[in-house]
Amino acid sequence: MSVGAITMMVISIVVVWGGLLASIVAFRRHPDDAE
Repeated sequence: MSVGAITMMVISIVVVWGGLLASIVAFRRHPDDAE
C-alpha cells in the first residue's frame, strides 16, 4: 500500500469511529425518554 492510501485509510477510520463516539457521548448526555 502506498503512503497516500494508508493516510486516507487512517483518516476514514478516525472519521467513522470519531462519529460513533460523538453520537454515543451525545446520546448519554441527552437520552431519549423510553415512553
